[in-house]
Amino acid sequence: MKKFIALFAFLLVSGWSTAEAVEWNWKGDVRYRYESKIKSTKENSRDRHRIRARLGVYPWITEELTAGVQVSTAGGGDPVSRNQTLGDGFTAKDLNLNQAFIDYHPMFFEGETNFIFGKREVKQTLIRVNDLVWDSDLTLEGMTFHFGKDGKQQREGLNAVAGYYFINEDGDIEDDPFFWAAQLAYTGQAGDLGFMLGAGYYDFENIQGGDDGDGTAVLGDWSEDEGFFGNSAPLDVYEYDYNIVEIFGNVGGKFDGSLPWKFYGQYAINVADGVEDMNNGYLIGFKLGKAKKVGQWEIDANYSYLESDAVLGAYTDSDRWGGGTDGQGFEVGAKYHFVQNMTVGAKYLRHEDGIDSGTNLHVLQADMVVKF
Repeated sequence: MKKFIALFAFLLVSGWSTAEAVEWNWKGDVRYRYESKIKSTKENSRDRHRIRARLGVYPWITEELTAGVQVSTAGGGDPVSRNQTLGDGFTAKDLNLNQAFIDYHPMFFEGETNFIFGKREVKQTLIRVNDLVWDSDLTLEGMTFHFGKDGKQQREGLNAVAGYYFINEDGDIEDDPFFWAAQLAYTGQAGDLGFMLGAGYYDFENIQGGDDGDGTAVLGDWSEDEGFFGNSAPLDVYEYDYNIVEIFGNVGGKFDGSLPWKFYGQYAINVADGVEDMNNGYLIGFKLGKAKKVGQWEIDANYSYLESDAVLGAYTDSDRWGGGTDGQGFEVGAKYHFVQNMTVGAKYLRHEDGIDSGTNLHVLQADMVVKF
């Protein structure tokens, strides 16, 4: 890791002058967060000050070839967090390789298709409305095909994604857990309204154990340490397979031609054999404004409901009801573009940790984010 960081720093200083890349496209961000959590069953809250730092380079090499390398704070080995809690006697904080990918987009397809290989953030990889199924910090590892979609952007018309992603490698290819994904969406205009409507299918393989708990805890040591994130699990394996169907979409416009607004929603259901109940989830939300320039603001609010076996809990949002599945509730947040390249914001989450459990989790987050 130290050798990698040294090489990364050298490239930053020298610009790797022997390469023929037209543009290097360095990008980074630093977030400082104050977070307070309290459960209705506990007297005291947990208050933390946390940082997230990311630095990456995304070279434009030719019209047909781009790539990306990014390091970030480690997030304690959690696949859905890059936060590092401040403390621990002022010790140095870890950096990890967060992204490393190749993007080949041959010109004989007129630049509308992308073949992507490596580790890449889920927001760039899949079509994503919000984090009911996939947390925003997750970086998928494998191979992806895009038609119409270009990173976070979706071109008007038909967009398609197909991918194959490796979860773990145990030395036996027949038993290694993985999943494949397929998405289809349409992005268009209807008068003054813009809209997007789509569906996805995510088929997980080699993650289910028998009713007596035979099998392997396939998601690594952190899965065994942290539990199964709300999913049903006899002993140390998942009780069910996960074949998830997702329907997603949004519609938006501008009030008085200037103030942007957007309604969005997601619905997910696990259609794997043997899952009889607790296999549905949904999220609906509304966003007003967009804090893109200095002085601009935005407000975002949503309500979510997620049953225990609707999605794989290890990869969904890490903030709602403490992470994973089996919860419901709402969140509301606001953001303001304070000075050039810096936003400040706050979010309040009130969720029930366990559907109909009566145990409420209150979370307050205050953020300062600088992008460069």
